[in-house]
Amino acid sequence: MNYKTNKTIAKRFKITKKGKVIKRACGQDHFNARDPGKKIRLKRKDFPISRCFAGVIKKNIISS
Repeated sequence: MNYKTNKTIAKRFKITKKGKVIKRACGQDHFNARDPGKKIRLKRKDFPISRCFAGVIKKNIISS
């Protein structure tokens, strides 16, 4: 059976070398001037996804 990569998921999530799934922090696009500096710095980081959702995401990204 041919599986295709889900492009919308592949754009939003990345798989690390050790197999973890990470995503960008939300709320980076606009309305950032009113946020405190600590919150703006935290938005620059990538965050890991919980393991229960990671399997579903990996299945949609990795095509066979």
